[in-house]
Amino acid sequence: MSTQSLSQLIEQSLEARAPLFDAEHFAAVRLFNGFREGCPDLVIDLYGSTVLINNYAEPPEAGLRRVEEAAGTLRARLDWLRAAIVKDRSSKSADEQRGRLIFEGPLDGRIRENGIWYAVDLRLGRDASFYLDTRNLRTWASYNLTGKTVLNAFAYTGSLGLAAAASGARRVVQLDRNDRFLSVAKRSYALNGLAVVQGHFIRGDFFRQAGKFRRENQRFDCVFIDPPIFAAGPTGTVDQVHETARLINKARPLVEDGGFLVAINNALYVSGKDYMETLERLGADGYLRVVELIPVPDDCVGYGPARGAPPVADPAPFNHSTKIAVLQIERK
Repeated sequence: MSTQSLSQLIEQSLEARAPLFDAEHFAAVRLFNGFREGCPDLVIDLYGSTVLINNYAEPPEAGLRRVEEAAGTLRARLDWLRAAIVKDRSSKSADEQRGRLIFEGPLDGRIRENGIWYAVDLRLGRDASFYLDTRNLRTWASYNLTGKTVLNAFAYTGSLGLAAAASGARRVVQLDRNDRFLSVAKRSYALNGLAVVQGHFIRGDFFRQAGKFRRENQRFDCVFIDPPIFAAGPTGTVDQVHETARLINKARPLVEDGGFLVAINNALYVSGKDYMETLERLGADGYLRVVELIPVPDDCVGYGPARGAPPVADPAPFNHSTKIAVLQIERK
């Protein structure tokens, strides 16, 4: 913990992020990254006019005083806040991981980013249904995928695919194993006046569906793979620490000649150097190359000199443990 009080640290964080706020209070912003900004028990996010406090203390009760101090400081400084919820990240209770209200009001159900509306369900699960650290990738999709075909694998609530669809992509397929996540994606489409087309939202296993696409000779101009760190299914295992190359090779045949494969690895224990070496090995045959690294936004990284423990693994040349690489694929 920094020698400054938590209230002082939050005041500084709000000042740094002031340009990201909007007058109508629809923005989604990381207000405080305590891991870098002086209080590693707390990460605080803003979704519209709802503040979400992630309490990483173990046990959760050890962080209650800091949660209360943070909530009081935010309520005093941001008088337009309507609600605040706390997610106790180390709790074994699913209800506490989903979040509990600490001052009541209607929770925001949508946010706006780059003119696009995204539905959010802040108590959907351990996460908040919308990832702030991929904001720059959604901007990339808006500028690069007009008129293109897109597969958003491991879609979660579909934000990457929606950014492409709302910006004029010709066809976007959202693939996830969880209907609840896809239902949030469909609400996002409705918010933007986009049609929910049968067959563009697929509930299914990535490995099984990838095989089906290959058999049908279906390919896409861009494939996003943003999987969980680890997940075991009936047809394959996702392991972002040990088997990144295998997953990329499963997605690679689905990309059109000259198309993009956007690979995201958010494993804390995988360094940026190791991830780049994996990508370079995959490209040794000359048919895959890294064309761009997408940085995580500054508000998610944290401002100023780091005041916490160093990262578990150095993410350089990436700026965050969420490592986003745009790969271009050539077909033999």
